[in-house]
Amino acid sequence: MIKRLRWKFVLINMTIVTLMLCVIFSLLYSFTRMDLENKSIAMMRSIAADPVRQGSPTEQAHQVRLPYFTLQLGPDREIVDAGGGYYDLSNGEFLQQVAQAVLDAHGPVGVLEEYNLRYCRVVTPGNQTLVFADITSEQATLHNLVRTCVVVGAASFLIFLGLSMLLARWAVGPVEQAWREQKQFVADASHEMKTPLTVITTNAELLQRQGVDPESRERLSGNVLTMARHMRKLLEQMLELAQGDHPQGRQEYAALDFGELVRDQVLTYEAVFFEAGLELEGRGEEHLAVNGDEGELRQVVDILLDNARKYASPGGKTVVELRHAGRRKCVLAVSNPGPEIPAQDLAHIFQRFYRGDATRARNGSFGLGLAIAQSIVLRHRGRIWATSGQGVNTFQVELPVA
Repeated sequence: MIKRLRWKFVLINMTIVTLMLCVIFSLLYSFTRMDLENKSIAMMRSIAADPVRQGSPTEQAHQVRLPYFTLQLGPDREIVDAGGGYYDLSNGEFLQQVAQAVLDAHGPVGVLEEYNLRYCRVVTPGNQTLVFADITSEQATLHNLVRTCVVVGAASFLIFLGLSMLLARWAVGPVEQAWREQKQFVADASHEMKTPLTVITTNAELLQRQGVDPESRERLSGNVLTMARHMRKLLEQMLELAQGDHPQGRQEYAALDFGELVRDQVLTYEAVFFEAGLELEGRGEEHLAVNGDEGELRQVVDILLDNARKYASPGGKTVVELRHAGRRKCVLAVSNPGPEIPAQDLAHIFQRFYRGDATRARNGSFGLGLAIAQSIVLRHRGRIWATSGQGVNTFQVELPVA
């Protein structure tokens, strides 16, 4: 599908380019032809108005000069005079033929294709003046222009084709990336649901067997309920991510005390860390205002604290620090000691269902928490990132202050 979309983009682009080139070259040819024709006719009319002066050395140098000759016809349409220094006018039969061709045409201006001549006919009382100009050079100019347009058009077509292919690859790149991520997301979600569905199916089949004692029935029904809740949590997180990707309209945020929010969450999680044999300490600004949604920002802090609890080294101390970062931003940093995160994982750790190395087991999570946190932070015009070094992993969130 992506390849077809890329070629469709190239086809549309090249169709537009081809039409534009055809229009440009057609206009260029038409304007050039009209200009040559108008200048030739202007020269011929000037000669017909004063045939004697046009052949003199004092003729204007800026006018177009083409090989020409003139014929003067009498009252009975006989040739009474011929002039012009570009042609051999001794061939009376030729002169009579071209004069008769003009008389048969009945038009004041025209072209005699068989002779490569353009004529201009001026009628005065008692006689007629016929001016003939050679159009061989004019036709050669137009033929050369056509050849040049064909060569330039072909070269331009090939150049634009190459550029279109590069542009198509660049333009379709985000679509291709989204397509790959969607396929990976579906595959990972299916994998996450496969295990609980298998457990539910197996326990449900055992419950249907005859002779199951009450104790076993209670255990099996408990397993079904646990896995059902497990799946519900997964679906809720997936739905939350989908809503974050497609927010309904523009969200209006209100000012809130982010420092107080962080302090409350640290106090809430102190007992959880204590039961896990870990320490938790809050530092930094106690009152710091940001614009945002209180529930969403509280969820971000929860995700970072829960992540620190899962991956902290036994007996380790997690530090939560909120500080100013310049005049218009603030940074929330959650640091915990633990196995260092490889550099290649740091670049992908916020992707959905991303699986790092074996030392960072997900401990029953789905790998969606950090992706949800990133989605919320981006909606608040902030950014989130992780660093790891010297046995300490730090997740930082930067938000604009109110």
